[in-house]
Amino acid sequence: MTDWTLSELESWDKKICKIAKKYNLDWFEIDYEICDYYDMIGNMTYVGMPSHYKHWSYGKNFERTHYFYNMGLEGLPYEMIINSDPSISYLMRQNSMYMHILTMAHCVGHSDFFKNNVTFKNTDPQNVISKFKNAADRIRTYMEDPSIGAAAVEKILDSAHSIKFQCDRYLIKTDDPKTLKSKFLKKVREADSDLDPDFNLEKIPLEFDYNILAFISRYSRHLEDWERDVLEIVREEANYFIPQARTKIMNEGWASFWHYTILQELNLPQEYYIPFLKSHNQVIRPHIGGINPYHLGFQIFMKIKEEHGLEECFLAREIHNDESFLRMYLDCSLCQELNLFSYALKKSDYVVDEISDIDGWKKVRENLISEIALNSIPSIYVEELIKEDHSLILRHEFDGRELELEYAENVCFHIKDLWRDNVRLFTIIEEEEWEM
Repeated sequence: MTDWTLSELESWDKKICKIAKKYNLDWFEIDYEICDYYDMIGNMTYVGMPSHYKHWSYGKNFERTHYFYNMGLEGLPYEMIINSDPSISYLMRQNSMYMHILTMAHCVGHSDFFKNNVTFKNTDPQNVISKFKNAADRIRTYMEDPSIGAAAVEKILDSAHSIKFQCDRYLIKTDDPKTLKSKFLKKVREADSDLDPDFNLEKIPLEFDYNILAFISRYSRHLEDWERDVLEIVREEANYFIPQARTKIMNEGWASFWHYTILQELNLPQEYYIPFLKSHNQVIRPHIGGINPYHLGFQIFMKIKEEHGLEECFLAREIHNDESFLRMYLDCSLCQELNLFSYALKKSDYVVDEISDIDGWKKVRENLISEIALNSIPSIYVEELIKEDHSLILRHEFDGRELELEYAENVCFHIKDLWRDNVRLFTIIEEEEWEM
């Protein structure tokens, strides 16, 4: 039994959009889809995409979430929206009217962020749904091909998934090997070049390559065409999601800032307004022992509005990602106001190692930045391809945090499954070089 109708949803959506336009928000048109809790779990599992290729890990996540939800041990998100044009948002049928109103206002904020933040400029929202569908069709074709089969496809996907974020996380367009070689050749010939005259122009790669999937696809001598296509599918999908990972705090903070602002002007009836405030406070509450991106992002945008005005909020929304956003606006006073501190595991106990006082707040901020976006995932790059035996030399970009060796070893096995020649990974363990 629900306390809402479709016509009521449409009416509240029009009111929300009217207020949002008054504030000059600029979003993609949003298509809302009504689904029950079971479908919402499926949408979560397949990252909201209405067409996504099949893989056992998605089914595993579905069964886990479904079990915990039925046991009352885990809830479901209030909203889910896809970065596409038009945007697609899912409303769960079991939610009450006030929650749908909050969700629709929240989604307007998200869609405005997708459309205007510079990090998303190359995500191709107009074509992303068709791209995912096309990729799913190709994966299904390979699985149904008797000469390939589902097991072989899933094995490639397993390995590709293990390193899909071992890439250029800033999504900067890089030169192809031929262009890069021409640039290095020009440098070698320059009289005032700082490049070693004996620099090996036949070295592969000529500079460290962080796009491991792309490198394997280009230089592996054993992959078949369909396998290279699967790697490209996984790589393109990762590139689509990287901007969302790099702006989680900003994106959720911006959406929360606007659902709060819009609903303050909607003249909600009392039976909606009080539950809305309760749900809003639950969404943006701080989390003990960790960071709630909704809370941190909302508080920073509120502070920007208070100190610099709404125009500065729009500017921040347009030009920043989470790292630059925190460095720009998370200052000593806000760290103290939010009671931020950093802690670490020392032997068998967790110990607070920095607090947000006049000396420690910058360290607290840097520790926070080191754990957000993709910064908690170790960065690995291709150092060299040894031509004699086609060995792949990888190196961990050591930043003081050691690799979890068991996990790293498993990832190396996955890379070897793709490369199919010798793979060597170098890192630092206890201040000494270590080879996997």
